[in-house]
Amino acid sequence: MRIGYVCKYVPAEALEAMGAHMERIEPDESLVSFDAAESCMHANVCSFAKATFETVLSGNLDGIVLTTCCDSMRRLADALRAQAPNLFIHVLDVPRDTGEAACALFERRVAELLSSYGKFANATFSEKKLFAQLGGTPCPAEGTCDSSLELDYARLHSEAAQPSFRLAKSSSVSQSFASSNQAADSAAWSEGCEASERNADEAVAAPRVDNALQPQTHFSPAMPNVGIAGARANAEIKRILESHGVNIALDITCTNASRRFVPQKADTLAHYAHDVLTQLPCARMRDISPRKAFFDHVLPQIDGLVFHTVQFCDMYSYEYSDLKRTSPAPILALETDCTVQSHGQMLTRLEAFLESIGASQKEHLASQKGSPMSKTATFVVGLDSGSTSTNAVVMNEAREIVASVVIRTGAKAGASAERAYREALERAGIAPDQIACTIATGYGRVSIPFADENVTEISCHGRGAHYFNPAVRTILDIGGQDSKAIHVNATGEVTDFAMNDKCAAGTGRFLEMIARSLEISLDELGPAALESKKHLEIASMCSVFAESEVISLIANNEEKPDIAAGVCRAVAGKAYSLMRRVGLEGAYMMTGGVAQNPGVVRAVEELIGEKLFICEDPEIVGATGAALLALEKSV
Repeated sequence: MRIGYVCKYVPAEALEAMGAHMERIEPDESLVSFDAAESCMHANVCSFAKATFETVLSGNLDGIVLTTCCDSMRRLADALRAQAPNLFIHVLDVPRDTGEAACALFERRVAELLSSYGKFANATFSEKKLFAQLGGTPCPAEGTCDSSLELDYARLHSEAAQPSFRLAKSSSVSQSFASSNQAADSAAWSEGCEASERNADEAVAAPRVDNALQPQTHFSPAMPNVGIAGARANAEIKRILESHGVNIALDITCTNASRRFVPQKADTLAHYAHDVLTQLPCARMRDISPRKAFFDHVLPQIDGLVFHTVQFCDMYSYEYSDLKRTSPAPILALETDCTVQSHGQMLTRLEAFLESIGASQKEHLASQKGSPMSKTATFVVGLDSGSTSTNAVVMNEAREIVASVVIRTGAKAGASAERAYREALERAGIAPDQIACTIATGYGRVSIPFADENVTEISCHGRGAHYFNPAVRTILDIGGQDSKAIHVNATGEVTDFAMNDKCAAGTGRFLEMIARSLEISLDELGPAALESKKHLEIASMCSVFAESEVISLIANNEEKPDIAAGVCRAVAGKAYSLMRRVGLEGAYMMTGGVAQNPGVVRAVEELIGEKLFICEDPEIVGATGAALLALEKSV
């Protein structure tokens, strides 16, 4: 039987001892929508729950074990029961406490799960099988434990030993389990209980290991060490990190099941249930002090922490806020919605984070220098392939921009980049063999095969902004499909950044759509806002709802300049919230195509209380940063 699970509190080892093949569910990474799930559950249910629903129905699982970690999991169970009545679907009610009574209660609920699965799969449970499943070996004499096992475990975890713990026996547990299963099952369970009663008369139980304080960590002396925390991080995050030469030092997300329990000959199930419940607690548990102690211990030892959350899930938001405020290690907040569309922004955020902490291969350009510039190769090129425009900058050895091009991005990023590259060289009056290095940035950077390297637009905007104004500390970049706030230090290195969600709200696309509704060009929208005489508020930043709101204002005979000014203020408000997340420190600079919109610029300046520095061509800042990195690699 193939049984799926998603929570670390599921007693997977006990089910495996009954013959189940346990599989931790990773939502299908090819998902593009949740049509089946949203036909059975509300659209605002956690995207992980919807993705799990789609994955279970499209897979070959015989069942799934969920826990009461949140309402979304309960709704998931109800929806699966309705759509797949032949599957084994069990919701394990996990106590939020870890005291003696809670452990006894959890043992009883685990026993109920095992009994339910036994009926479904015609399988039997025995504590001897569980003992073996946990790594125990047959004892040399009845009633004694495997001393070699105890010594080995003590050697591995000697510092984690804590005072003895002895779980209160509950005869009702064994009675309820035995009465609900087959005769052989009852005999096996009774045998285990008799052995437990004999050993319970001993003075003390074997010393316990505090699993809660010892999740697995793996530090590398030769590679950057990055941890993963938060909720339900998928395999793609790990693949991206590992592909950039990063060691994943720890993973304490709520789905991570990397653990090892101490097999105990006496009261095997009781000890095991205790160890499962007293793992490093998740954010839903009443006492999360072990988590704080763990973070206090490991954060000074790692280079950075990726804190993952799922769309519509706020369970870990308080922990992230606290860590962001107190952590000595840089932290990246990463939210995904379990669809393939998340990949682009996930890749950009992770690469930018690695570049900012010096852990990315891309950040070591200076140490990977090519041949010094020859007399025929005296220039470099930076290419910024964005969703709306593709920009190219040609720079010489003296760090002077000798040519730049801004063209509209077409249907293929690679073709647009090649055209921008060719036009930039023509304007500079140079040949391709005079280019020592080309570095690409932007969302289309991976689609430019002739580039020597590619770097995220976060790092490139930091370098470019520092080039145009070394006093700049906070950068606001609003492009065609996203907006971002970036904080840099005195040398132009990125120290923090924040990006908008996977949505066009408050971006160039958003403004284009509003301009069409007002029947004016995008270039006219900003100047029109400056002519406003009446204060109007645009309540929604959703592109679709905002367009409907604008149409309603037009129907009410509101003036176009007043509507335009309201839209510009709404865009500025969203941008300001991003800037606050990275820290409001002057001087301020605005980059990207929207920096040419005077209405948005004025609205942002009113919020920050300072003037924005805007260079002559704000669209080429990212390409300029890429050219600077290319120069570092080549000279």
